[in-house]
Amino acid sequence: MKKLCTTTLLSILVGSIAGIASSYVYLNMRTPSQDELIQDFYRIEVAANVSPHHLRKAMTKGNTNDFVLVDLRSPEEYEREHIAGAISIWAYKDPEHSAYNEVDRIVSAFKALPQDKDIIVYCYSIPCMTGRKMGNVLAENDVYVKLLGVGWNEWRHFWTLWNHEHEWDTFLVEDYVVSGSEPGTAKLDPDYIPPCIEGVFDC
Repeated sequence: MKKLCTTTLLSILVGSIAGIASSYVYLNMRTPSQDELIQDFYRIEVAANVSPHHLRKAMTKGNTNDFVLVDLRSPEEYEREHIAGAISIWAYKDPEHSAYNEVDRIVSAFKALPQDKDIIVYCYSIPCMTGRKMGNVLAENDVYVKLLGVGWNEWRHFWTLWNHEHEWDTFLVEDYVVSGSEPGTAKLDPDYIPPCIEGVFDC
């Protein structure tokens, strides 16, 4: 009788463990539903991307204390022209040659930035992978940056692509770019009233 009880308890225990293990495997190996994939996509988009329109409005109002903007292009290109207020941590030695292998220098430079502010990076264009590659390298070293929704090309040469149509004649790109080795500042308009409500992604 005692042997039978022991065998029964052991069977129950083994069955319970097997059931828990099966549930764990199912939950972790099943294909996510379409709704779950969509939710994950937008969660990542909101966490990692910054609206250029939101950034431009902050610059217009002088609200630039909450973030650090970083230009990843070469020093030569940065000095020729860059987004007003951006500092240079170059991931390109010159316009033709990357410096992706200089991980220690790049990581050290980013770690020296204020960690209580959003760090926003930009590179050459929307499809440019430099910001994404550097963001990945930095994340592997416990530095987390956000990606500006446009690159230099769109900011400088396609201003009307991402600014609202009624703003095209009011805010000029020349007021939001500077030349030289210093970050510089954008032209401020303290009387500017934003045309829409502030939000997570702004408008």
